[in-house]
Parts: sequence; C-alpha cells; structure tokens
Amino acid sequence: MSTPVDDSKPLDDPKPSADAKPFDDPLDPLSRERSHLTDSRAALRAMREDVESLDIRDVTANWVNAEVLARQIDERIKALADLSDTPLFFGRLDYLHPPGADRAEGADDERPRPEDAYQTLYIGRRHVHDHDGDPMVIDWRAPVSQPFYRASKKDPLDVALRRRFGYTGGDLTAYEDEHLSDPAEAARTSKLLQQEIERPRVGPMRDIVATIQPEQDEIVRSGLGGTVCVQGGPGTGKTAVGLHRVAYLLYAHRERLARTGTLVIGPNRSFLHYIEQVLPALGELAVKQATVDDLVAHVEVRGADEAPAAIIKGDARMAEVLRRAVHSHVTLPTEPVVVVRGSRRWRVPAHELGDIVRELLDRGIRYGAAREALPQRIAHAVLVQMERSGEAPDDRVQDAVARNSAVKAAVKAVWPPVDPAKLVLRLLTDADFLAVHAEGLLSEDEQKTILWAKPVRSAKAAKWSPADAVLIDETTDLVQRTHSLGHVVLDEAQDLSPMQYRAVGRRCTTGSATVLGDLAQGTTPWATRSWDEALAHLGKSDGVIEELTAGFRVPTDVITYASRLLPHIAPGLTPVASVRENPGFFDLRPITDTAEVVAACEELLGNEGSTGLIVADARVPSLAAALTAAGITYLAPGEETTQDTRLTLVPASLAKGLEYDYVVLDEPQAVVDGEPDERTGLRRLYVALTRAVSGLIVTHAAPLPTQL
Repeated sequence: MSTPVDDSKPLDDPKPSADAKPFDDPLDPLSRERSHLTDSRAALRAMREDVESLDIRDVTANWVNAEVLARQIDERIKALADLSDTPLFFGRLDYLHPPGADRAEGADDERPRPEDAYQTLYIGRRHVHDHDGDPMVIDWRAPVSQPFYRASKKDPLDVALRRRFGYTGGDLTAYEDEHLSDPAEAARTSKLLQQEIERPRVGPMRDIVATIQPEQDEIVRSGLGGTVCVQGGPGTGKTAVGLHRVAYLLYAHRERLARTGTLVIGPNRSFLHYIEQVLPALGELAVKQATVDDLVAHVEVRGADEAPAAIIKGDARMAEVLRRAVHSHVTLPTEPVVVVRGSRRWRVPAHELGDIVRELLDRGIRYGAAREALPQRIAHAVLVQMERSGEAPDDRVQDAVARNSAVKAAVKAVWPPVDPAKLVLRLLTDADFLAVHAEGLLSEDEQKTILWAKPVRSAKAAKWSPADAVLIDETTDLVQRTHSLGHVVLDEAQDLSPMQYRAVGRRCTTGSATVLGDLAQGTTPWATRSWDEALAHLGKSDGVIEELTAGFRVPTDVITYASRLLPHIAPGLTPVASVRENPGFFDLRPITDTAEVVAACEELLGNEGSTGLIVADARVPSLAAALTAAGITYLAPGEETTQDTRLTLVPASLAKGLEYDYVVLDEPQAVVDGEPDERTGLRRLYVALTRAVSGLIVTHAAPLPTQL
C-alpha cells in the first residue's frame, strides 16, 4: 500500500550540483514550488478565459465556417480545463546549459526564454504559458521534456537536477531530487515514483505520465510512420504505453492526424469504459474508441458459432474463398453492345468487351470500383469509333454514352452488383457454391463445419455470428475500399483471429498501428501464436516487436505464483519480473462454502482501494446472491468504483485488461473448466491471477489445477 507523504518537509533536501544555479529559496523550497503551482493554475485559467472571450462574429465567411470554428473553440476550452485533483505539473528539470527550443508540428509555442531563465523547466500534462507567452509548464511530449524520462547517472543528458513532486489530492505535499550530474551522489530508487506506481486504484484507469520508464518512453515516442507491436506481461503497462503513444503522436503530428483520424480498439465495452479517461486527462478529446465487433457491424449479430466453426471462419484462407466468390459473378460477354445516338448506331463487339473485362480483372482493383469503371471503358470504345468516323466528341458525350441504357444493361449482365451479406449467406447455406470456391482451400469436413444446418429466408432473417460479421466486412472491402485512418491502437490483440486482424488492418492501410498484447493471455480457441504472424495478417509485416518484462503493478509473490502456468500456456515467453518495493500479499485459502468467499471480500474491503471478486462465469449468480444476502453492494465490470462501493463482481471472461488493488479469486479449477479446452482455461486463469495490484486471496473448495 502507498504510505502518506509527510507534508512538513520534503523527501530530500535541495542540493544543487556545483554547476547548477540554485533557483530555490533555501529556507522554504516547498513553498516556492507551491507558489509556482498556484501561478501556473492562474495562467491556465487566463488561457481558458482568453479563448472563451473570443468573438468570431466578424471573422467567418458563412455559417458553416462559423459552426466549425465554434466547435474548435469549444474543444480548445475543454482541453484547457484545470482538473483540481490532477497535478498540473509532476516534475522539474534543471539544465546545465540552455536546452534546445525544438517545436513539434502543431504543438503550443515553446519559445526560447531569456538566458537567466533557461535552466529550470516544469514538466506537466499540458503546456501552460504566462501573459507574455513564456512557458510556465512544458508539455511532457515536447522534445525538451524527454530527459525527464530518460536521463540517468550514466547519461544525464545535460540535466543537473531532476525533481519529482508528490501530491495529496491536488495539493503539492513533497518533492524528491536526483542530482544526475553530481558524481558524489549515488543512484537510488525514487520513493515518490514507487508510491505513485503503487497508489490505490479507485475509479477508471489513470494516466502514467509521471511514471513512464525509459523503455516505455522509447515506445511512446517512436515515429508515426512505423507500426509497433508490444508484447507485455501483466502489470508491464502496455495499455498505458499504447494510450500515451497516441497522445504523443497527436502532439507531434496533430495536423496530419486531425485529417486522417485515430482509433483505439479494445476487446469489449467494459475495457473501453475503464480506459476512456486516460486520453482526456492528457488533453486529447478527439480519439474514438471501438471494439472489433463495432467495426464490422454491417449486420445485427444474434447468433454464436461453436468453436470449430468459429476457428475456420476466422482462418485467413476464408479471405481467398470470399475473393473467388465475389469475382465469380463476373462473366465474359457473348453479345455486342449497340449504342444508338441520333441516326447512328455504334457497335462494340463481344471480343472487344471481353478484352475490357479481362483488363479490369487483371488490374486487381476492387469489384465495385471496376464495375463503376466498366461503363466508362465501353463509352471510350464508342468514342474511338466516333473519332475514326470524323466526329469530335468530348467528355460530355462519353458520359452520355456511359449512361446509355444498352451500356447499363451490358454492365449489369457482365458485372452485376454484389450484396456482401447475401453473398456470405449463400456461401454458408449453399454447399455446392461453397465447394466451388473453397476447392483446394478448405477440406470437405471444414466446409461441412461452417455450413448452416437450416436454410434461411433472407439476410435480414439470418442469425449472424460475430465471425460471420467479419466475413461480411471482408466481402464489403472486396467490393468497396474501407476508409483508412492515420493511426490505430489495437489492445488485447492476442485474442483476435486472422480475419479479425485483416478487418483492423483495413482501417490503417495508409496509416500505422500500435499493437498491444500478451501471448500468454490469449483466451480464444484461435488466439495468436506469434506476433510475426499477427503483423502479417494485419498487413504490417515490417512492424517492430518490442517486449516489456518489468512488472510495475503485480506484487512479486503473485506474479511468481501465476508464472507457474507459463510453461503450459506460452513456452519460451519471458516471465514478468516485478520491480515493486511493496511485496503486497498472497494467500491460498481452502474453504467449505461461499460464506468464506464473502468473508474474504469483507476482509479486503477493510483496506484502501478497489476490490475485485473474480469468479468462473457459471458461478456469478451464486456469488451475487451470497453478496446480496450479506448486505454487500457490488458493481459490474465497467461500472465506476466509488468510495462507498469498491467491490466489483467480475466474470472471469471479462477480467482481461482490468485491475484492482485487491482481488479474491474463487475456485481456479472452475475457471479452467469453463473454457472449451485446458490450454485456454489455464490462460484464462493466468489472466484472473494477475489482476491484483496489492494483494490476492485465492479461495478454493475443489483441488487446485495440477499446474499450480
């Protein structure tokens, strides 16, 4: 648990290096820092008031421009909000020499300051300047802030002093100094840093901007042009790293990403609700969030597949089956096209039409785009004949010919429109149609596995499964190109099928991606086997794979116990090494009834912070009834904890990505038995075991899995 910081004195006496100018009042440095915080908050308030006072009535040409500008001003006002419980700055750098004045594209102006003010920079969540435009707080994403995260005794990066601040609520209560350029001072672990990492969690996920580690910062600040895949075990901060990378990219490439867009993709709505406050706390309000199911919601999903069918439907081979099925609608013409204009008849023979169709097929463009191009190609053939006869047709004539009824009829016969949902429905209900297009790709048994047992009247009446929706999305893209975004963050990626990876990849074909996951936490029958394979399905084979192995969240005893499962669920994967000073606690408790599970929850609720009761999905009703009978209120995953209600009842299937200060894990064997196979069950158990930040109690009446 985090211990309160003594408000009466700083954690470390100020001691500037011999080369650094002493900017603090030596008698009361904490008061000086509090004064700077007060002044900075006043400056931020003035910045907000300046924006609120803007009069745009005489600067816009029309109502459309006025609406756009008003919306931009409103977004700016929201971004300048001063959250009372969120520190405006969390660190300070004293440079030995004036730092560079580099300025990122679209970033707030960080102008050079007078020589005597160069040395001290305050680092915070956003830029704040005074009435003269001089910075009082530097955005953590600015190049000049980078040494706060990367400077060390071995490589001080011209930093004499790094100061970290401690807060209670919104009040500055302590500070701690590292004199990086002083060879007489030994390197040591920051107590404030440890306390911030181990601070109890109540409410949604919070940012880690004050505690980003050097290896995390390298990933956060990697360039927009490349895709990064982060393999990170429990508690390594991979989700936070991905979100902070989005914030950094929006700072460094704001104009570009404002045009192309950014998207965060999570495994479910509970997870997205849990992380949704991180980017707004960093001043980024325009990033959209979605699940993969949201992306492919072309039809209403009302059904579910058995695991064998879902595995085949999610296999990358289905992409070729669909491509064949779509293009099977194209037929070579057998009749000429005759276009009548006035008294003249223009005839395009069947062999020439066939050449046009084959040329469009060979180009490999999307089905719908080729279909739109076909009438123009036929019209061009007619115009060539007109020119040979001495006429001088222009573009208007070509457009008129393309709209001619004979041309339209020919296009409809040769290249008919394709409805993606109807095509997928035919594949899943017509054995002969599937056999033709799956030949050499799917075996007869695999084809039988995905065929529906009963015929369906129409696509609207079909009970589509999530895997079917992905097939329809793939078909839709074969017909018409999917819009591409500038950057996509894909979290908990290890659970995606190859076809789901393709669906995400379509959303960033011209952009880049940040892929986050842990192979050991893959809990679907089609879970990712390797990140190289995943990146290939995503269309980003050149992506860089990074691994985070330092655990900042899970206590040592807990992660050591959970890691017993790794040889059985992810052989060869590097175990997470906890770097926390607080060992937390871990307890295995044999029980005889649910009353003892409730008692364990009551015990943990006596501590500060949140508590999660994680149970096998089938045991949720009985545990819910037991909690209610004991008069204990609880929340569902995704609902925000409060000081009054700090217990969340979590089905094991929804635990991934969530975290609680304390966890009671009920019946590990039941968690394993709730999955279709043992490996998936053990992975689900690994996830459940690693949700605790400060302490874990495992209760069990049945024997523990032998792997534990």
